[in-house]
Amino acid sequence: MSDPAELKTVEASVLIIDGDIVSRHAISDYLRHCGYAVVEAANTDEAMTALAEPKLGIDVILCDIAALGTRSGFELARWVREHRPELEVRLAGSLDGIARTAADLCQTGPHLGRPYEPDAVVDYIKQLRAARDRTES
Repeated sequence: MSDPAELKTVEASVLIIDGDIVSRHAISDYLRHCGYAVVEAANTDEAMTALAEPKLGIDVILCDIAALGTRSGFELARWVREHRPELEVRLAGSLDGIARTAADLCQTGPHLGRPYEPDAVVDYIKQLRAARDRTES
C-alpha cells in the first residue's frame, strides 16, 4: 500500500465521477488522506459544472464508465479530449467488446477496474505527474 506521507507533496486535483456514493466517498477519502485535492460528482452533469469552475484546477478525472447524466462516461471523456486536452481522463469499470472500442475511440488510455483499487489510482496519478514533469523540463 502507498505510504500517504510520501504523497503529501503531490499537488494534483482529482475529479471523481461516480453515482455509487459509497465507492465515490471511499476513493475520495483515501485520495484526500494521501494529500490530493478531490472534487466529487455524482453524475456527468455535476462533473461538467465542476469543469467549468476554473478555481478548482482539475488535473485528473476518474469517471465511472456507467456514469449517469446528460453524457455517458465515454461522451464525457470525448468532450474532455476535444475541449480540455490538458486534462487526463481515466475510465473505471468493466470494458469488454463495444465498451473497449468506445474507450479506444475516446483515447482514455488504460482503465481501472471496479471496485477501485486505491493504490492503482494513486500510482496512476503519480505516473501522470512524473510524465508532466519530464515534459515541462
